[in-house]
Amino acid sequence: MTDPRSESGIRLQKVLAQAGIGSRRACEELIEQGRVSVDGNVVRGQGLRVDPETAAIHVDGERVPTAADTVVMVLNKPRGVLTTMHDDLGRPCVGDYVAGRNERLFHVGRLDADTEGLLLLTNDGLLSQHITHPSHGVAKTYLATVPGPIARDVGRRLKAGIMIDDRVTSVDSFAVVQALPGSALVEITLHEGRHHIVKRMMESVGHPVERLVRTRVGPVLLDQQRPGSIRVLSGPVLRALYTDAGL
Repeated sequence: MTDPRSESGIRLQKVLAQAGIGSRRACEELIEQGRVSVDGNVVRGQGLRVDPETAAIHVDGERVPTAADTVVMVLNKPRGVLTTMHDDLGRPCVGDYVAGRNERLFHVGRLDADTEGLLLLTNDGLLSQHITHPSHGVAKTYLATVPGPIARDVGRRLKAGIMIDDRVTSVDSFAVVQALPGSALVEITLHEGRHHIVKRMMESVGHPVERLVRTRVGPVLLDQQRPGSIRVLSGPVLRALYTDAGL
């Protein structure tokens, strides 16, 4: 936090307004009501100056990203696209979809070449670390097509935990979305992020994955976003993502 008497930094209400929280006057009211904190300290007086590049600012407990030029994007990764920003062999990769942008972007975690769906891209390294590390508990949800029918105890077994690489790994939730002759569509939510973890868990209970789509990371949903399309996160969803990641 910066001393209110200092000429360095930017006034807190201006930083909040620039981050889209509201008008400057509305942001001043939030400060007066004790709903704003900077670096863990509640601010109640006007005039505090902060460095938006380094300050951790929260409103009602929700993180407000304020660093300039920070970008978080959602790519609906198509099947067959490699999760890398550049491929020396010229194969399709996620970097192809952001080749025209000026930011130095990188992917948050990985999706296998044959796995589709929600992949975050950002230039915020700390956000990426928090989302990918299981200790922060950011949930990821997948839809998997597997051979059916699904036995009644499959969900219970997955929630109780499966031994993978000498470590017990469990799902947060499991549900059969659709049952078809010979196959089933299941929804799996977990915060584990190890390589092939969903495929390995489903194979261990006798249902090898035939198709896998990631539909959610924390509060960010894929919804009806077209394969190969990109959208930039902003507003409440972006703030919720930072908060969910523990920032």
